[in-house]
Amino acid sequence: MSNTTDDERQRIRERKKRELQQRLENGGSLDGSDADEADTAPGEPIEVTGQDHLEEVVDEHDVVLVDCYADWCGPCQMLEPTIEALAAETDAAVAKVDVDVHQRLAQQLGARGVPTLVLYADGEPVERMVGAQDRATLEGLVDQHT
Repeated sequence: MSNTTDDERQRIRERKKRELQQRLENGGSLDGSDADEADTAPGEPIEVTGQDHLEEVVDEHDVVLVDCYADWCGPCQMLEPTIEALAAETDAAVAKVDVDVHQRLAQQLGARGVPTLVLYADGEPVERMVGAQDRATLEGLVDQHT
């Protein structure tokens, strides 16, 4: 593993530790049950209904993984269990954009093929991947930005 990755992980650990200490000092709990609803990522993928809805999702959550997919796409179907698991098990919100229904939005996201995955961190796109990705790769990207 490279030093950059190790350094990044250490930085994330330190940030999480500081956040936990601040929460405890302010009377919060260890499990985060006192956290604001907006800070908690939904446990299942969010079906995007349009450009404004996507902007709301990106604004509400620190890290958002956007899955541009099509129902007829085999690799998209293969990726679906991974997308659902990431929504349930990571701190990232997962948003799904049907490219057939939202063609203009898909173009704006740079989806020239499906599946296209766009990772947003702090409101900005930081990663774009085309094609089915394995779970470990996607979890690693999410962890880098949470």
